[in-house]
Amino acid sequence: MVLPLLRSIDPERAHGMAIKALGMGLVPMGLLPGAAAQDDPRLAVTAFGLRFPNPVGLAAGFDKNADAGPALFRLGFGLVETGTVTPKPQIGNPRPRIFRLTEDQAVINRLGFNNKGLDVYLRNLARLSSRPVPLGANIGINKEGADPVRDYPALVTAVAPWVDYVVINVSSPNTPGLRDLQSEAQLRAILSAVRPVAGHLPILVKVAPDLSHDGLADLVEACVDNGVQGLIVSNTTISRPAGLVSAHRGEAGGLSGRPLRAMATRMLAQAYRLAHGRLTLIGTGGVFSGADVLEKIQAGAALVQLYTGFAYHGPALIPRLKQELLAALDQAHVERVADAVGTRADILAEPS
Repeated sequence: MVLPLLRSIDPERAHGMAIKALGMGLVPMGLLPGAAAQDDPRLAVTAFGLRFPNPVGLAAGFDKNADAGPALFRLGFGLVETGTVTPKPQIGNPRPRIFRLTEDQAVINRLGFNNKGLDVYLRNLARLSSRPVPLGANIGINKEGADPVRDYPALVTAVAPWVDYVVINVSSPNTPGLRDLQSEAQLRAILSAVRPVAGHLPILVKVAPDLSHDGLADLVEACVDNGVQGLIVSNTTISRPAGLVSAHRGEAGGLSGRPLRAMATRMLAQAYRLAHGRLTLIGTGGVFSGADVLEKIQAGAALVQLYTGFAYHGPALIPRLKQELLAALDQAHVERVADAVGTRADILAEPS
């Protein structure tokens, strides 16, 4: 009964209620499943020097401030990514700023990096020092007063003691000028500043699906040259694929969910071909089934993240995805997840 109730109210308010319940350790029936079963060894992945019990992760944006606490780790994810956090608190863009496109199984958001700031984030991360799966921090810059070459290294330094990897977010469409940081010169300046403070901490970059092929190629080389270990492909899109029918389809902001799947998967496969094994990829965008997970992996992802599918279907989606993924592996005659990485990248990189 909980999920239908949450879907009947304003999406941002519903999200806040879910985070608050998780943070209090509440487990109302229908919101949290029982204790997660041990994962099948076939699902295990090793990447960035870390072991992931399964490849299904929670994307940044759901728990911006790491408020949800240990409850998130009870859901069966193979990795959890918190943030995006900025140096100073900011309220983000005016409301309303999240729109459900229910008929399209999609969401448009123009939140604008709303978060409580680094100090609160670090206090919350300190509660997560004991965890069963790797934890990531997604970092960004404030809308006003930002200096990317100063702020990103400072954020990496601050979160490094508390997390297993860090994601540099230069691809949200809702902070003016942020996506310009994906340009080769600006990204190289940021990564060059981050590299000396990163140490052995894996650094990843999250990219936009709207990047051109040449822009993606330049970005890949900038990342490789500066010691970045991986990419997350991709963030939300400012484009509007044909066929959207929901009333809110014309709202400004980043589109996520089912309509993003093909675009994000195609870019993922292109990134895999451009990287030539020099970067580890995480695929996100439009994941609703085990077949979707396997498609991302076959396109080149070692790991997969979801947000919109989780928002629509709740925690029950996680065990279902893992069971469907095992069935999809059997159908494809593949023994382990790791054996499927990039096996269809050449096909999936081309327009369908």
